[in-house]
Amino acid sequence: MAFDFLVPVEDKALAHCELLPPQSLGKNIFKHTHRDGLPVLANASFAIMGVNESRNAFEKKPEKLALVEIRIQLYKLMMGNWNVNIVDLGNVEEGETVEDTYFVVKEITAELLEEKVIPIIIGATQDITYPTYRAFDRIKDLINLVSIDSRFDFGADEELISSHSYMSKIITDKPNNLFNFSNIGYQSYFNAQEEIDLMERLFFDAYRLGEITSDITLAEPVLRNAHSVSLDMRAVKASEMGCPSHFSPNGFDGREICAISRYAGISENVAVFGIYEIENTPQSYQLVSQIIWYFMEGFNFRITERPSASNKDFTKFIVPTQTEELIFYKSLLTHRWWVEVPPFTSSHTKSNPPSLLPCTEQDYLDACDQIIPERWFKAYKKGLN
Repeated sequence: MAFDFLVPVEDKALAHCELLPPQSLGKNIFKHTHRDGLPVLANASFAIMGVNESRNAFEKKPEKLALVEIRIQLYKLMMGNWNVNIVDLGNVEEGETVEDTYFVVKEITAELLEEKVIPIIIGATQDITYPTYRAFDRIKDLINLVSIDSRFDFGADEELISSHSYMSKIITDKPNNLFNFSNIGYQSYFNAQEEIDLMERLFFDAYRLGEITSDITLAEPVLRNAHSVSLDMRAVKASEMGCPSHFSPNGFDGREICAISRYAGISENVAVFGIYEIENTPQSYQLVSQIIWYFMEGFNFRITERPSASNKDFTKFIVPTQTEELIFYKSLLTHRWWVEVPPFTSSHTKSNPPSLLPCTEQDYLDACDQIIPERWFKAYKKGLN
């Protein structure tokens, strides 16, 4: 059983817990310890898991990620007004091979998905996104993956999987369950034009850093449609991380990345949340712990909404354009927007009902001005169903 490979939470983190007030996260998380073993998953909302695998790092890591320091900072934070149970499963250490580590991460993540527990994965390198994606194989047919990253991470065709090329592996590996990939916060000078062209050809979504920082709410509908979220901490500016090497002077600041994390938590579809490429600095430990806190805070405000013309909690808008008639819905409860996307039909297939794509009020206003929203166009081209 893959859970047998989990290493208990470090004694240093447990010792720090003894000094914490009862309202702290540390006092309210059920932990994997040498004495008590693994916590029970029943009724848990989140399972925290460290992954200390870095052999496929693009820039080799001189030292292991200090997961214990992240835990100390996380445990210090106060519980929100949440109705959740949180477990800390401890860590997955390096297996004999990288593939062994991937297998263990995949199996544990799949088990948690089946139990309806959200894994919060703290990893040294972003290639761990690959086994978490493969964990959906027996859970869900089509996956929407969102990466918060300054790079697309396609890498070179001949390159083995690394923290800079895991997306190539996801796109080409069988079975291909990836329906949509979205990037939030890419920086053009880090991405070859061929990679940007590939995103366009595959009808994937990409949002430049400047777009998101000028209006952080643009990230919300992207994350609302995600099943798995992968956060590369190199999307955060170096000054926020307290580490100059391998990080850019440009990127999200602490407030922005926490807001994005909260949007991921609010999304009713997000089932896996991973934070990767973390550096060993005190500032980094604090920021990662606060990102996790905001994800859990967002989860507490999840609302399941199903727009339809017959639902009194929604207003339906029909917008005729020169080529299409677009149908929008606005929630009267959350003020969120959706747009209908008709499925592809052929003589060999039965017509499916339209799908609902999360969008923004600006998409509706653009449609009123006869501008087809780009997200609608890409979804239509992919045959969203």
